[in-house]
Amino acid sequence: MYFTDRTDAGRRLAARLHHLKGQDLVVVGLPRGGVPVAAQIAESLGAPLDVCLVRKLGVPFQPELAMGAIGEEGVRVVNEPVVRGMGVTDRDLAAVEEHERGVLEQHAGRYRGERQPARYEGRTVLVVDDGLATGSTALAACRIARARGASRIVLAVPVAPHDWSARLGGEADEGVCLHTPREFHAIGEFYADFGQTSDEEVIACLDHNRAAHATSDTPPTTGGASPEHDSLPYDRSVRIPAEGAALDGRLTMPRGAPGVVLFAHGSGSGRKSPRNRFVATGLNRAGLGTLLFDLLTEAEAVNRDNVFDTALLARRLTQATEWLREQPDTQGMEFGYFGASTGAAAALWAAAEPAADVTAVVSRGGRPDLAGPRLPEVKAPTLLIVGGRDHLVLDLNRQAAARLSCEHQLATVPGATHLFEEPGTLESVTELATDWFSRNLA
Repeated sequence: MYFTDRTDAGRRLAARLHHLKGQDLVVVGLPRGGVPVAAQIAESLGAPLDVCLVRKLGVPFQPELAMGAIGEEGVRVVNEPVVRGMGVTDRDLAAVEEHERGVLEQHAGRYRGERQPARYEGRTVLVVDDGLATGSTALAACRIARARGASRIVLAVPVAPHDWSARLGGEADEGVCLHTPREFHAIGEFYADFGQTSDEEVIACLDHNRAAHATSDTPPTTGGASPEHDSLPYDRSVRIPAEGAALDGRLTMPRGAPGVVLFAHGSGSGRKSPRNRFVATGLNRAGLGTLLFDLLTEAEAVNRDNVFDTALLARRLTQATEWLREQPDTQGMEFGYFGASTGAAAALWAAAEPAADVTAVVSRGGRPDLAGPRLPEVKAPTLLIVGGRDHLVLDLNRQAAARLSCEHQLATVPGATHLFEEPGTLESVTELATDWFSRNLA
């Protein structure tokens, strides 16, 4: 054994990182086990602490073995040798990824609440975990830091295999590891106490650090304007009454907005979806209002049948629209729907209602086929955006487009797969959606 527990590992690792003290630094831990290690380092270096949200993609029949990882900013890493060696099919991989993406978004809400991630632009980002095995999650975390504008990335772990740096492929600018044994089977074998870290412990570490850095550079989004939303009269949490539920949401309104775009999330994700938040921010910058909200409560989302109940999701979207029409600051505005994955079917279903007064619909990587016979009844101009390499969904969208009688367009993003993870592809989605809504909602 090399370490008593994660606290011990963090203290000993911090002693090797004092050359970073005094830099414009942010320490990010990989939940859950990496956070208590990172907390010790952040305290020693006097630096702010954040979480870097990644999820291991475990082999279906051997989940402790990583065949890849996913993370915020649409980052995705697949360990092809493990996938091929374990006989994992594309269908198996997609199912694991869909599940883990939902868990990741739930954790984002649990750990950060309404706060945005720490500022990475131009800073040194110190990525910390409790150990490194295959390297998939560490690789994903480094890519997230790079996507968020880090000027320098340092990866620090207490223990890793002897060839650990080669596994990262140069994604980190510097690597620090205390022990690199040749005989390496599992991270836990190098700890006397390697008990599972709880969500409560992660939150306590973050809260303790936040209290020590009361003048944090990452202001909460509630209340006054943030640098990203200087022109917003408000950006606030809302609670939307719906049949049998109360739905949490976030309403953002730039000054003089001509309309509001309601987001219908897919595959069990909610208002914290990083991809939809990315698109929403682009719409806000173009002067459009946005409402991101959960179509299902946390208890409802546990039942996977609800996730694919298009009629239920469409009713929730309609109820949210009716609620928004009654609000004093959005009365008389135009409304549009942005749907992703199964949420796109809900958006089209709701737009096909006889009483629907929706000005425009945009689908991102959607499943419009799930709207079935409702498609010919859609009256609002509809834009279907699909990744050029998302062949199955592209075929489904072509078939759906043939059934639409409203003004419509099918736009493909070259090189993009289903989740638009490739560099620049989500920006293309945002540009297409912004143009469509700006023309139709103005």
